[in-house]
Amino acid sequence: MIGTEGSPRAMSIGALARRGTALLSRAGIEQAGLETAWLLEHALRVTQLDLRLHESKMVEGEGLRRAQALLARRADREPLQYLLGTQEFCGLEFEVEPSVLIPRPETELLVEATVRCAGIQPAAGRRPVVADVGTGSGCIAVSLARRLPLAVLYATDRSAEALRVARRNAERHGVAGRVTFLEGDLLKPLLARGLLGRVDVVVSNPPYIAEREWEALQPEVRLFEPRVALAGGEDGLAVYRRLVQESADCLSADGWLVMEVGQGQAESVRMLLDTTKQYGIVEVRPDQAGIDRVVCAQLKG
Repeated sequence: MIGTEGSPRAMSIGALARRGTALLSRAGIEQAGLETAWLLEHALRVTQLDLRLHESKMVEGEGLRRAQALLARRADREPLQYLLGTQEFCGLEFEVEPSVLIPRPETELLVEATVRCAGIQPAAGRRPVVADVGTGSGCIAVSLARRLPLAVLYATDRSAEALRVARRNAERHGVAGRVTFLEGDLLKPLLARGLLGRVDVVVSNPPYIAEREWEALQPEVRLFEPRVALAGGEDGLAVYRRLVQESADCLSADGWLVMEVGQGQAESVRMLLDTTKQYGIVEVRPDQAGIDRVVCAQLKG
């Protein structure tokens, strides 16, 4: 088996691909052949075309060890994105590692909704202030910085490790000078900066997995992604309760709170907003699968 003691010292690319595909298939990886190709491309520093045209080429030494190690880790269900080190989001490539959540395609809807709300606020002549709460890899804040060239952006996270990744992603995409990264819990760093009532849009993809759902998650998520970025308490709404209250303090008059929600949570989050009596308009937007995914709420002016 690949990655175990006694493996051959040299293998052809074709043989390595076949053995890798078989290994990942046995591990329950649905796209075993495709993922094997991606991992070999990364490990051997070759292109997909090279893999197809040079199947008989022998691989040995460090290249073979790298390929075997990556295939063995993927067979243990470590996420492909962590092994490759990147994930595409909003047309940009982001660095990811186990300290940050892997960006999901449905979260792109959160970015689109935030761009729209930032266009509504603020009054003409003033630059909109947007805060990404729980930024993780920084994919939301960086994508917003690229799409909102006039906006003033803040990004908070309680994890220093996550903020280091986010800063590198901001540098990678040329917006490091446009986003202020702050360490701390939810909106507390913004209040400490004197942003009481001055933020036009608060955007967040909070942890929303309920305790009862945890064991049913895919191994890639449950065993490898940061639990603090996923687990939302007993009912999945623990962070939303705090976010709804704290955002009301930071938002400007008629400012917007834009949140991603889990499947079946939109109505519960709407009720949380209604209970505060501080928000007026509440909009719910479905993702491409028809699941209510983003809740937008406007503070009463």
